[in-house]
Amino acid sequence: MSVSQQLELWGRRGIRIDAARAEAGAAARRRDLAAFDAAGRLALVYAEAEAAQRRYLLADEALSLTEADTKAARLQVEEGREPALRGVQAQSQSAAAAAARDEALAERDAAFARLRAVALLAEPVTSVEVSLLDLSPAQRGDGSSTPPSVQVAEAERLAAERAIAVERVRAMPDITANVGVRRFEVDDTAAVVFGVSMPLPLFDRNRGNLRAAQAEYRAADARLSSARQDAAAGYAAASARLRASSSRVQATDVGVATAQEAYRLSRIGFEAGRISQLELRTTRSALIDARTTAVEARLTRVRAEIDLARLEGRAPYQGSSQ
Repeated sequence: MSVSQQLELWGRRGIRIDAARAEAGAAARRRDLAAFDAAGRLALVYAEAEAAQRRYLLADEALSLTEADTKAARLQVEEGREPALRGVQAQSQSAAAAAARDEALAERDAAFARLRAVALLAEPVTSVEVSLLDLSPAQRGDGSSTPPSVQVAEAERLAAERAIAVERVRAMPDITANVGVRRFEVDDTAAVVFGVSMPLPLFDRNRGNLRAAQAEYRAADARLSSARQDAAAGYAAASARLRASSSRVQATDVGVATAQEAYRLSRIGFEAGRISQLELRTTRSALIDARTTAVEARLTRVRAEIDLARLEGRAPYQGSSQ
């Protein structure tokens, strides 16, 4: 009977532990990156659901305005101040507005279904109460922090470097010590036996695995360089998009206020008979377009904030204020 134990010489144990820790660190970085991606996806789906809800409300309001204008136009036709063609045109616009509202309702329901699926909600989503579109973007950093994608690439390069050390030490011979007891039947005696075995790596120096590990390290180093360049370019682009979208939101708000006042004055002039139906329709369409543009501008700002948050390694709107 004998027991053998492999002797971990040449620093084999420490190198193996360092390699395992490097792999665990890379896995942790990938987990963090996946968490940021999931947070960004959830924020985007939520914002899209809120935008779809606003589009439906705008379409419903546009239908109400169109029906009110159609009723006013029908009265003018009955009074003989407008030809019968104007009444037909107004009725056609009401039908188009109703169809647009139904389409917006379908898009809203689809967006609510996506939100429920992504957020893993048990109950169907019927409305979005807390606004994300009106939320101000978070305070941006100075860009000095390391993006999560670069952290992942750095961890993977470190793991590849440690793998080279593992393959180098595997080229060293494995020394095994054994101790045992041997019993001799002839004279009924026993002896303690010690031994050391060491294979001679004459034809296997682990060169293939070592070269493969070195090639993987070079590939990881190239991925790290590419990740740093992409992160720098992405940060600059996301910052520029966020600034531009914030300015666009302010501009669209001014446009909505102006279009709303123009429609109010046009409606007064139309009822007084000083504004034609064509001019009223033009101002109403401008108001609807301005409100829709304002919603799209806010959704673009949300997308820019999500991209920037991912590069800065934080959840979207973390630390933001209303």
